[in-house]
Amino acid sequence: MTMPARLESHLTKHHVAYGRVFHPPIHGAQKTASVMHYPGKEVAKTIALRAGHKTLLAVLPASHHINLERLAAVVGGKVHMLAKRKCAELFPDCEAGAVPPFGELYGLPVFMDQALVENPEIVVCAGTLSEGIRMGNVEFMHLVKPRVGDFAEKS
Repeated sequence: MTMPARLESHLTKHHVAYGRVFHPPIHGAQKTASVMHYPGKEVAKTIALRAGHKTLLAVLPASHHINLERLAAVVGGKVHMLAKRKCAELFPDCEAGAVPPFGELYGLPVFMDQALVENPEIVVCAGTLSEGIRMGNVEFMHLVKPRVGDFAEKS
């Protein structure tokens, strides 16, 4: 599978300069970062969650894990992981386990961990288990408009 057409079109429409990073199909952001030869702090993983009746995306470094209590403080309510079945419904054009961080394409708010903000570039999931998108972090933040908070901890 390749990057969903709507994601590619979205990046093109907004004149985002990006590179495609291909790798063997892998589950797990830290393993993916290792295979791509990027530090885990530069590769972002995206986690779909629920807060009450709202779905949201949390974006954090591959080398970190999410602290749900700290994210709840940022979001303003208790959060829990989204069921795999619900992820498949929300991201029908993506492979299972490959949630892209572009919430604006899916009508979802995005929360980005502070640890990613300082990176000049970021590598994110392209909606497949075998492709990433490398782009400037400023461009990513301009496009996605995430709410930034401190909710990730080093693994």
